[in-house]
Amino acid sequence: MLYLVPTPIGNLEDMTLRALRVLKEVDRILAEDTRVTRRLLQHYSITTPLSSFHAHNEHKITGGIVEELKNGASIALVSDAGTPGISDPGFLLVRACVTEGVEVTCLPGATAFVPALAASGLPCDRFHFEGFLPHKKGRQTRLEYLAALPHTFVLYESPNRLLKCLDQLATFCSAGRMACVARELTKIHEEIRTDTLENLKLHFESKNVKGEIVVMVSGA
Repeated sequence: MLYLVPTPIGNLEDMTLRALRVLKEVDRILAEDTRVTRRLLQHYSITTPLSSFHAHNEHKITGGIVEELKNGASIALVSDAGTPGISDPGFLLVRACVTEGVEVTCLPGATAFVPALAASGLPCDRFHFEGFLPHKKGRQTRLEYLAALPHTFVLYESPNRLLKCLDQLATFCSAGRMACVARELTKIHEEIRTDTLENLKLHFESKNVKGEIVVMVSGA
């Protein structure tokens, strides 16, 4: 079986008892960055063998992993933070497993956009998860599409591109559209700020922004 195991997005206490048990019991753990995952495993005294599985090698090694699983191995897949496959490597392996009849199970656990959206105060009965926007080609097309959506949409962004993102969102959606920026979730300096896009840009212009970021914008 292939286990998709969510890992903490910041606070190391955000591991379920089931996730810890699975990581101890599987034959091998596939990690996006073994250095990051090794720190987590050491924190919980887990000694399961660790291998790399990331965007640069997943096409090459997916076939071999599927064969290993078909021969009876149990393997856990983790990303650096959150749930594997959600804006992280994992989709190709899961699809290959499903195609080949290998059982896949995903444990519930940490993912950044769910707590951010729930705490934002923006409507969340319906929402669109976009993930990371294209850096160049196709970016304007996606922004035009998102701006017209009738419900809240969710983006992931890096600290060094946050101001550019807010500026473009204010242009395409209007400066007065309500939005929320959540950063450093589950960490000491967690910040979840809801305001107009214009005011959010002014706020973060004066700050040295760090941490992974979730940006949510209310519907048109």
